[in-house]
Amino acid sequence: MKIYLSGDHAGFKLKEKIKSWLRNEYGKNFYNSPGWAGGLRDNSRKNSSIEIEDFGPLEYNEKDDYPDFVIPMAREIVKNKNSKGIIIAGSGQGESIATNKLKGIRAGLYHGGSTKIVKTGRAHDNINILCLGSRFASEKEAKKAIKSFLETPFNKGRHSRRLNKLKHLGSK
Repeated sequence: MKIYLSGDHAGFKLKEKIKSWLRNEYGKNFYNSPGWAGGLRDNSRKNSSIEIEDFGPLEYNEKDDYPDFVIPMAREIVKNKNSKGIIIAGSGQGESIATNKLKGIRAGLYHGGSTKIVKTGRAHDNINILCLGSRFASEKEAKKAIKSFLETPFNKGRHSRRLNKLKHLGSK
């Protein structure tokens, strides 16, 4: 599985902490997206089943615009059906709206508290992007939500039928 990271300046600090935590927690490959900051790579663990790729921002810039990072990431998720994305921004609202415009993307939003909403989003709606609001969720809450997002399976059944009714919506 491939996990893509993205966000904006407001979520940059938390994204960097989460990036390190993911690497330690899941002990897998990590690299920055080619084209961003020279494509720095660490492929020392070639037998890993999970890869982590950061689409940026790779440095703090208070004038950055989240569409520049989250849309390319979402397009990769559309191409790689077994991948998931984690977006960490100020609220996650705009990022959720933007990525949900793409056909094949199902982004859910988390602002802290119970992770049941994340588990339900994965189990019932097969969300493939988790948008975290760094101004609302603590680092500890974000980690719990990400764990739920990555480890909760889609339940299929009646939920697949419902998602099939949405397949024609969205743009490429």
